[in-house]
Amino acid sequence: MENLLKVALAQISPVWLNKVETLKKVEQSIIDASQESCELIVFGEGLVPGYPFWLALTGGAEWNKTVNKELHALYVKNAVTIKNGDLDSICKLAKKNNIAVYLGVIERPLDRGGHSIYASLVYINENGEIKSVHRKLQPTYDERLTWSPGDGNGLQVHPLKAFTVGGLNCWENWMPLPRAALYGLGENLHIAVWPGSNHNTKDITRFIARESRSFVISVSSLMATSDFPEDTPHLDTILKNAPDILANGGSCIAGPDGEWIVEPALHKSGLIIEIIDFNRVYEERQNFDPVGHYSRPDVTQLNVNRERQSTVKFNK
Repeated sequence: MENLLKVALAQISPVWLNKVETLKKVEQSIIDASQESCELIVFGEGLVPGYPFWLALTGGAEWNKTVNKELHALYVKNAVTIKNGDLDSICKLAKKNNIAVYLGVIERPLDRGGHSIYASLVYINENGEIKSVHRKLQPTYDERLTWSPGDGNGLQVHPLKAFTVGGLNCWENWMPLPRAALYGLGENLHIAVWPGSNHNTKDITRFIARESRSFVISVSSLMATSDFPEDTPHLDTILKNAPDILANGGSCIAGPDGEWIVEPALHKSGLIIEIIDFNRVYEERQNFDPVGHYSRPDVTQLNVNRERQSTVKFNK
């Protein structure tokens, strides 16, 4: 049925700072979701190749520190460069299995020189086509020591059966104007991706659902000290101040009325699968629609720059 969508929330850990091995885990999750007839699968923020946990554990703000430099260099080398074909296998799987994918990656884009990295949310449709790459607008706090600020190019939505789906990275979901931009494009299934932990997902997921009268899917990753590969550079320094659990999950789904469909799942590795019904969107929009009948564009409007930003522009 066109109004029903079977979704999978992939709450998994990365093979930390290892792009190739983490992509293998992503591929297996897509295969597993396809075997359950899922039509959309979502992964956490920066899953490939993982979140920069070292920044908070090794004195990340200390200037010219060897630990930070060496870990950053490894991070950049394991980042995803889409134009080099790093996601080709994911696209092929999506097409083969007729499943759409939202994947959080650390991106090393060639259109910005190829040396800086971005926390990007990639949407691959069920035909295996990359339709948007949203670079996180504002890295949060210590993330700014390794991630660069993105642009508005990826503030886009996509058709998926009866739904219109869009997404944001982590604390971007607290930013009212990017949310409004997606609402204005007709979003009614909002994807929020997180590095992990229910302290992020337990409030904002229901808030966005109630504000937008949309379904909201929040997906987080997992990370424990046991998940750090033994060959991680400066592992002893990282583990010295690390709690046993760095990311406990918290993936969840809220309905258009702001109530839980799936409450935050903690310490659960694998797929969380649910069927959502688009008709619920129309039911809740009856009394509130933030960009429709309950808006006043004659009083307040939002202007959005969706141009892909680059330092250099060449005239042909």
